[in-house]
Amino acid sequence: MLERLGSRRLGPDQIVTPELARSLATLSRETGRQLGLIIDRAGQVELVLVGDHRSIMIPALGQSRAAGGRLRGLRCLHTQLGGEGLTQDDFMDLLFLRFDLMSVLEVDPTGLPGKLHSAHLSPRALSSPAGAEQLPPAAGAGPNAKEDGGVNAPWILLPPRPVSRQSDQLREMITALEGEFSRLRPVREIDRGRDRAILVSVSSAGRRQAEESMAELAELAASAGVQVLARVIQRRDRINPRLILGRGKLGEIMLQALQLNANLLIFDQELNPSQVRSITDHTEMRVIDRTQLILDIFARRALSREGKLQIEMAQLKYMLPRLGTRDDALSRLTGGIGGRGPGETRLEVDRRRIRDRLTKLAAKLKEVSRERYRRRERRRKKEVPVLSLVGYTNAGKSTLLNALTGSAILAEDKLFATLDPTSRRLRFPEEMEVIITDTVGFIRHLPAELLQAFKATLEELGEADVLIHVVDISNPRFAEHIKVVEQLLRELDLAELPRLTVLNKIDRVADQEWVREQAALYDAVMVSALDPATFPPLLERARHAVLKSWQ
Repeated sequence: MLERLGSRRLGPDQIVTPELARSLATLSRETGRQLGLIIDRAGQVELVLVGDHRSIMIPALGQSRAAGGRLRGLRCLHTQLGGEGLTQDDFMDLLFLRFDLMSVLEVDPTGLPGKLHSAHLSPRALSSPAGAEQLPPAAGAGPNAKEDGGVNAPWILLPPRPVSRQSDQLREMITALEGEFSRLRPVREIDRGRDRAILVSVSSAGRRQAEESMAELAELAASAGVQVLARVIQRRDRINPRLILGRGKLGEIMLQALQLNANLLIFDQELNPSQVRSITDHTEMRVIDRTQLILDIFARRALSREGKLQIEMAQLKYMLPRLGTRDDALSRLTGGIGGRGPGETRLEVDRRRIRDRLTKLAAKLKEVSRERYRRRERRRKKEVPVLSLVGYTNAGKSTLLNALTGSAILAEDKLFATLDPTSRRLRFPEEMEVIITDTVGFIRHLPAELLQAFKATLEELGEADVLIHVVDISNPRFAEHIKVVEQLLRELDLAELPRLTVLNKIDRVADQEWVREQAALYDAVMVSALDPATFPPLLERARHAVLKSWQ
């Protein structure tokens, strides 16, 4: 019987034929289960769904067509044994999956079809910012259509009708809807390749801490060239292990994404593989987390062969546990002696290839580490002291190095503007020469994969005679940044090295007396990397620190 349902073909202007409605209703009543159909615009049944007494589960439908101003090109019809019409789950599926139409067929106690309830998305509501005034129904909805859910509802309910009296203008209505979506929601920005994101934070921490972390996530997004459209913070005592946030809240975010024409969700918390799959099952948007965003920034900015190797290793380590299981249909036989039988699935092959690549990368990075060791040995033989700049990302380390040594290293007002370590010679006024090294900036919640991959680079810090901790004093969160850097130095077993704290960007702070108080509190030197006149105290303190470490 189910095979016959799947072979049915409807007219492009029919939600359901009377014959198909009777077959669905009879079979649904006999089995005590909801039955559903996914139908394309030509009227061909694409999928037959079998649920339980109260609901159906719609599987992943792929990414086809559901982008920009377009609907998916599919509609959903399912039976209902309780007679309550469209439910909240139906509206969420309509919103998440961007169906052309969501329809529910009532089934009476005798197994006969009752009224047909239908709804479609509202282009005007989804294209208007929250709080806009009520707008009339979209073109093609008909004079009796009404918006459900109050002001700016994202869907429009069509009047319930008997199957024998349904409208014969379905194709015209869907064409009008899609035209309205395209007109009201231009996609030029996305077509140019620029991501438009909503930032999401789900945290049990205090509101202030969550807002600070979200502000930093917005800076990371800007550094990656992403346009941030909105920020959503949800505080929960217990994190939902499946979706992180509740399904209702996810529905609100999806509605906001459709209104703002967003195509990307960025979570401030690291998502485990099952959470990513669960969220993407509910939305057609791309979903990434903070770690993935940082890895993407590093991948764009790494210039040296060494940096590229480190980033590739970090990305592969991040990717390995997150390989999906949706490619089981691609399983194949591997052939050859010992390869007969069930063979490897595509997933297993991908995992094996990633592990093989990780082994090769580890060998290459060991060679890089040996080369660095030889360079350090030559340095030690020449007895040239080494100063290493450390600090939170965007604290001004590269700008300070440029100003001190007359170099032209890339320095931008962005997080992680420079990644590859750079060394330059610096001559103190007393004819003392040192090597000064710029290293990658630190950040809170630095991905473990990244910290591990950059150990070859960070080994440079262990050879330093003095660490110069550069702090952006103009940043309201500078005290938190100092704690993050100190914690990471402890994790890298570098906390015992002599350290000189430098409060940078003093030119951006109006209250200089307050800056002097902070300098006294942290026993720090005050400088502006843009003003060489502020450098003498720094050079003098650095010279004394080097001489003391060499005694």
